[in-house]
Amino acid sequence: MKRPTMKDVARAAGVSPMTVSRVVSGEAGVSPATAAKVERAVRRLGYQRNDNARHLRQKNPATATIGLVVDDLANPFYALMARSVEDEAHRRGCVVLVASTNDEPRREREVIAAFTARQVDGLIIVPTIGDHGFLQRPMANGTRVVCVDRPARGLAVDTVTVDNRAGAQRAVTHLLGHGHTRIAFLGDRYEIWTQAERHAGYLDALTAHGIPADPALVRHGLRTRAAATAALAELRRLPQPPTALFTSNDLITFGVLDGLDHSAPPAVVGFDDLPLAERLSPPLTVVSQDPVALGSTAAHLLFSRIAGDRSAPRDVVLLTRLVVRGSGEFRG
Repeated sequence: MKRPTMKDVARAAGVSPMTVSRVVSGEAGVSPATAAKVERAVRRLGYQRNDNARHLRQKNPATATIGLVVDDLANPFYALMARSVEDEAHRRGCVVLVASTNDEPRREREVIAAFTARQVDGLIIVPTIGDHGFLQRPMANGTRVVCVDRPARGLAVDTVTVDNRAGAQRAVTHLLGHGHTRIAFLGDRYEIWTQAERHAGYLDALTAHGIPADPALVRHGLRTRAAATAALAELRRLPQPPTALFTSNDLITFGVLDGLDHSAPPAVVGFDDLPLAERLSPPLTVVSQDPVALGSTAAHLLFSRIAGDRSAPRDVVLLTRLVVRGSGEFRG
């Protein structure tokens, strides 16, 4: 009896041979419904992949290529992180493929599928929201994965983050120490892990000082500079407007600075440092994190895994620091 081929499975499942290849090889980029259809056809036909050919592929030399997947490469924070990863890769004679997701899970899957199809040796990922169990397939096929800036749900891999919650708590405690009790929080989507952690730090500081949190002072979901400017205008129209602002990323800080009335500005502390922040009037007080250290640490971990390190996954947390410059020191 003729042994079934990949083309036979493709015809039975109503998909392309490439899709069958991805499913049987454990690659990402195939929807669960399509994968299930292929797997049913494999079982029905009794298809078996050619393990001799597979072993030959596995004995091929590494591609000397890694993939870096970030939220937005236009963001200076991620640009600096990418450059540090590239520097570490260059020292090892490795090329970095870089792509942005705009925090869209579907786009993230497409990018990762494209990178794994090119047989990258490993991936450094800033995870989007949602479950990342789909990465189990490329990992089982030999692709090493490290997460940076945020952890990934459904995945046990090396992760490099900063002390977001503690950093935010320090920022808000600083504002409280200068007499402010009505402190607004302006953040990105709450589903993003870093934003949830920073909001938690904001609440920690208020609770520690016996100040009830006021939902009217909280704005989530600010994805653009213009949205942050509009949120500031809303806050300032409240019957009791905030006297201080905690902005949870640099894009939001830019938007707030765009909308400030500089004749009577509120106190501001931002999470993430900004270019020329010390030259603003007044200079900007920030929670500073180091994107270069994040990138280089993630790259070191990835190259260690590629070289054969099979120890338990590591969670590396880097410290932030409060840089006091003047904008957070106005009295309420």
